[in-house]
Amino acid sequence: MNVLGIITFLLIGGMAFWVLLFLLGFVLPFWITLGVFDKIRPKRVFDEEESH
Repeated sequence: MNVLGIITFLLIGGMAFWVLLFLLGFVLPFWITLGVFDKIRPKRVFDEEESH
């Protein structure tokens, strides 16, 4: 029964490690890049309101 608990602990810890690695390696840079492009891109909504 002790071995089952250790295996479960290592399995959950391993899954948490890979999820954190995925978040830090892909999702965080993707999120930062989208934020930068959103700040750089001009807002079209305000341009349409001014043209009327």
